Amino acid sequence: MTRSNTTIISASTNKGFLHEVKKNLPLFIMLMPGVIILIINNYIPMAGVIIAFKRYRFHGSFFSSIIKSEWIGFQNFEFFFKTPYAYQITRNTILYNFAFIILGLIIPVTFAILLNEITNKRTAKLYQSVMFLPYFLSWIIVSYLAYSLFSIESGFINKTIIAGLGMEPVKWYFEPKYWPFILTFFQLWKYTGYNVVVYLAAITGIDGEYYEAAEIDGASKFQQVWYITIPLLRSLMIIMTLLAVGRIFNADFGLFYNVPRNSGQLYPVTDVIDTYVYRALRNTNNISMATAAGTYQAVVGCITVFTANYIVRKIDKDKALF
Repeated sequence: MTRSNTTIISASTNKGFLHEVKKNLPLFIMLMPGVIILIINNYIPMAGVIIAFKRYRFHGSFFSSIIKSEWIGFQNFEFFFKTPYAYQITRNTILYNFAFIILGLIIPVTFAILLNEITNKRTAKLYQSVMFLPYFLSWIIVSYLAYSLFSIESGFINKTIIAGLGMEPVKWYFEPKYWPFILTFFQLWKYTGYNVVVYLAAITGIDGEYYEAAEIDGASKFQQVWYITIPLLRSLMIIMTLLAVGRIFNADFGLFYNVPRNSGQLYPVTDVIDTYVYRALRNTNNISMATAAGTYQAVVGCITVFTANYIVRKIDKDKALF
């Protein structure tokens, strides 16, 4: 390709982009507030990562404190990894999210397929609405619902079920062994309805001629689901899984802090990176340590999502996020 041809192609490309901006100017203007908010909330605060490499002390204003604080390199990270909490909170964060990813894929897809098979659409919409309702509840409300179930003195389970069986009440908020199951239940209860809506929308978009042809060939409902529905949902399932993998080092703060009511006896199974960072700021006021933990969380999470996307790209390029 000659230099003149390259110049023409480059000019036409630039002209095309400017033409698109001019043609869709109202859409670009509508996009600008979101972009500005994204830059302010997600990119500008990234400059604060430098605190993780300093011994942060107050020297007047916030920015002057960052500049004047002593540079200590990776000492905050070294101190963090030497504490007994580093392994504990990392283990809890990964294992909970791993369970949430697996169950959050299987259960919503199953319910979406079942809802799609209900012939009475009014009944299907009722079930869908009931499942979707918990998504709109805050974790504060969910924590009080949990307390009404597990309270030692007046909880429904202790007062009605266990007392009715003549057994001793269970001290739920002092027994760590129960909480992996309790937290998993509430997480699925709150978010399954939302995921069901996503998968159900994809199922309703599948051409009905596939099922008609399969039914003519004598395929059962199970065979139609296995050979038509699930393969056509595979791309969406992979995308949702990749997005979840990208958050595998991020825990839902409301779930792990509010539902167990920040009980110290439950920390071995309820303490995650997000709650640790919060307490590091609130209880010890150690800004540098909290920033180091948050930076560790962000970097490893970023590496995880790029690795997962790379694996998917190697298997099937069309199903990768980027």
